[in-house]
Amino acid sequence: MALSEQEILRREALTELRNLGIEPYPANEFVTTAYSKEILENFEKFEGKEVVLAGRLMGKRIMGKASFAELKDSEGRIQVYVSRDDISDDEEKTMYNVVFKKLLDIGDFIGVRGTVFKTQVGEISVHIYGLTVLAKALKPLPVVKTDADGKTHDAFADAEQRYRRRYVDLTVNDHVKETFIKELNCSMRCELSLMIKAILR
Repeated sequence: MALSEQEILRREALTELRNLGIEPYPANEFVTTAYSKEILENFEKFEGKEVVLAGRLMGKRIMGKASFAELKDSEGRIQVYVSRDDISDDEEKTMYNVVFKKLLDIGDFIGVRGTVFKTQVGEISVHIYGLTVLAKALKPLPVVKTDADGKTHDAFADAEQRYRRRYVDLTVNDHVKETFIKELNCSMRCELSLMIKAILR
């Protein structure tokens, strides 16, 4: 089966990462200290404090020496602020100029370390000073966009594709993941209840 142009480019990026001494497989253990949802819901508790997060890179807005990116973990999404001089300590600024800007793609797994703050427009974000590549996504994810009016564009909605590629459906469609977790929790509660009844007989 022939690879798409995106798949070829991602494999080339993987080779370049390895040439830089970054090995994405298998992902090393990366211990986190917080989740996006708890930071967003308890900003006062986290403001100015260091957090360590891990998840998928879901978007990048590159603006010269600084950029914004969106990180999606198991609890939700949060914006991260990336400054060239904060994440790169070598003269060429390799981690920012090469790894972040050129070799990281949507869907890649990254780990970040930084402090929680609010941007000038009031968005809760993490100003990162540590970036770790955890795993490279070799297949592109569908990019689902939601505009200011809440309308969704390019949704991963084709029924056949959603059933064939369940992992993609769970990744890009948040409501599907939420339903899956609720059903899983309900199923586990039912099984637990039956086990308890069997034990008490």
